[in-house]
Amino acid sequence: MSGNSARGQIENAHGDNQFAEALRSAIRASGLSLDRIQARLRARGTPVSIAALSYWQSGKRQPERNDSLTALGELENILKLPPGSLLALLPPPRPRGKQAAAVPAVAETVQFEREILLGLLAALGSPEALDQEQQLTLVGLHDRCQLGDDGGQELITTRAVFEARTDGQDRWLLIYKSDDPGAGTPALTAIRNCHLGRQQVDDANGLMVAELMFDQPIRRGDTYLIEYELRNAGPPYPKCNMTHWREFRRPIREYLLEIHFNSSAAPGRCQQFARPSGQKHARMRNLTLDACKSVHAVAIDFGPGLFGIEWD
Repeated sequence: MSGNSARGQIENAHGDNQFAEALRSAIRASGLSLDRIQARLRARGTPVSIAALSYWQSGKRQPERNDSLTALGELENILKLPPGSLLALLPPPRPRGKQAAAVPAVAETVQFEREILLGLLAALGSPEALDQEQQLTLVGLHDRCQLGDDGGQELITTRAVFEARTDGQDRWLLIYKSDDPGAGTPALTAIRNCHLGRQQVDDANGLMVAELMFDQPIRRGDTYLIEYELRNAGPPYPKCNMTHWREFRRPIREYLLEIHFNSSAAPGRCQQFARPSGQKHARMRNLTLDACKSVHAVAIDFGPGLFGIEWD
């Protein structure tokens, strides 16, 4: 859908809830399902539940919280609407408390529960891993994602290069979250210069934390390269919502992401997206399939933030 037709969807809205009608029309014109929209919002770091999207377009609820309004800006981008066009149609915030209308409670954003991750880290013996000073700097990372015949995620192969900030560094903590928790977590295999240590899995939430132990400790200033893979059972392979991304909590010098498509499921369009922390909108860039039915994207001196590839 072109920008001009999108603008028409906004200008032609009318009735008691212009926002809901405009959103509903834009979603219909885009041809995207709520599942696809939710996946794209999540990949851009602004997760919204399918229930919330449904309530927004029906007029039963409206985005009011700061995180919901941020997600609304990304939603305009996904639906190819002019920036601020949906926001301009929002009515005043609805009353809260005893005077509020009797509307079913909906969690407007679905964010991963930090407490679940902290519980797994405690069981692993590393309860402070998220917040403690990091003694390894991730210098470079290379992810290669192989999709199956059904478009699901079959295999991820990763090479990581670290630099030690102190002597005696001997492990890296891997945290993996599946987009399809019902399919279970993938099998983790150490391929090069490392072996598996302790591991904890929460199948219900598709979450895994694991230690990748270096074959030898490294000293301050030394670099170290490891390689590992995550292989899913299938087919059918776990759904990946037509996107693959990494969240970087700290800057990284270089991140290379490859997506390899099966020839029977090659996409019509691919885009890379980069959303540094603190920015409302992702930077998008079109990608072209190569002769091997693959695309790649490179981030240089990126982070903190989200970086990935999405496709249709």
